[in-house]
Amino acid sequence: MRKSLALQAELGERFGSAVFDATLDAEDGAPVGGEREHALLIAELVNGAGNRWNRVGARVHPIDHAVFDEEVHTLLSHCGDRLAYLMVPKPRHAQDVAEACRRIDAITAGIGLPRRVPVHVLIETHGALRDVWHIAAHPRVESLSFGLMDFVSAHRGAIPAHGMSAEGQFRHPLVLRAKTEISAAAHAAGKTPSHGVVTEFNDLDALRAAARKAARELGYTRMWSIHPNQILPIVEAFAPDEQDVEDGAAILLAAQAVGWGPVRHKTRGSDTLHDRASYRYYWHVLERAHRTGRALPPAALAAFFTETS
Repeated sequence: MRKSLALQAELGERFGSAVFDATLDAEDGAPVGGEREHALLIAELVNGAGNRWNRVGARVHPIDHAVFDEEVHTLLSHCGDRLAYLMVPKPRHAQDVAEACRRIDAITAGIGLPRRVPVHVLIETHGALRDVWHIAAHPRVESLSFGLMDFVSAHRGAIPAHGMSAEGQFRHPLVLRAKTEISAAAHAAGKTPSHGVVTEFNDLDALRAAARKAARELGYTRMWSIHPNQILPIVEAFAPDEQDVEDGAAILLAAQAVGWGPVRHKTRGSDTLHDRASYRYYWHVLERAHRTGRALPPAALAAFFTETS
């Protein structure tokens, strides 16, 4: 956990903001019987100087676990003012998510915390996938993540182990169906879809290929890592192409100059017509480039990302 925070701070200093979130694990990371002590350690780290950008969240136990309420209470009461989000794993259906959000909000009110900490949800069961559109639409849910390992395991061996690999998870129909359904539901609700892990943490070529497929083919805008070596390759894979950034900057600056009416722009050798639909698209390109530390043309940086008094 400390290494993750140190890397987040280091890259944040290099790029000017946090380029990835750190999720501290209170579920699998806590020894049985030591859940409260582990939650207190997480709170200490969230409150510490290592949390330079206030982009540190925590994964708690599932809603049906005996320590859920105590764990949430410990985290919110000790670091709720700086906690970026709470990750809720293994919901069995939409009702679990609604109940988790209700209990989180009740604890928030009970301790007098003046903010509601965003809720992220791991989709890793059959029931959660069935209800994913309802889960994505819940007003307290900010992001959906795909839990590859638990989802494959839930098929009781019917999906071969290759379905959990960097390559196989993009080929097996049941896994691919889950990925596309989660991404579509998240985008429909205006939420963030986060792709699952690649366990071959030393195979950076396989990781890069998986990250590019997740971003370019399946519509994911974030991705989990399980090792610090994976973080920069994921950030690079999810950053937009340099040509798209240049085109987006030129198109949006030209549109701004004419009051956001239609404009012409030569893109890759062809004249194209652009209006507000493509302006929305290219705004997301520039926003993603800025968030991932990509250099923006100075005029676009000044026009769209520099605060003026």
